[in-house]
Amino acid sequence: MTTTTTATASSKVLRVPPADPETAAAHFHRRFTFEADVADVHADVESAAGGFVLVDSRSSEAWAQGHIPGAVHLPTDEIPARAAELVPPGSVVVTYCWGPGCNGATRAAYEFAAAGYRVKEMLGGFEYWSREGFPVEDAAGLRRSAPDPLTAPVSGGGASCGC
Repeated sequence: MTTTTTATASSKVLRVPPADPETAAAHFHRRFTFEADVADVHADVESAAGGFVLVDSRSSEAWAQGHIPGAVHLPTDEIPARAAELVPPGSVVVTYCWGPGCNGATRAAYEFAAAGYRVKEMLGGFEYWSREGFPVEDAAGLRRSAPDPLTAPVSGGGASCGC
């Protein structure tokens, strides 16, 4: 339910007024230049749209536990020494780590940017990739979990929240 009323001094949401529409549009556009959604990354991976290299910045133990098929494994601490060896210079990079409670993908994105790459961070990380029911790869092969109804629609395979 949405209610339109005059803001009162007791509103915690409106104690700092929202930006004007032009400033807000610029802010949200800017965020899109730094972030990619799990569902959008999945759609591009599935369609082979290309245009970016997906990089898993987690440890070798985490990678072995499961990773996104087709991702390049490059732990954050190794990026300065090994990025050019594993990711062609000039590539757009999309980084991911565990999930929203971890800033590893942000650290990895920083390292790639510092090395001269254009980069985006995949919001939600490996956690939301797997929770949305997208394929995960490990030594045993590919597997899929049922979509978590709190992250993606159960019907339709969890491919998109529809937003």
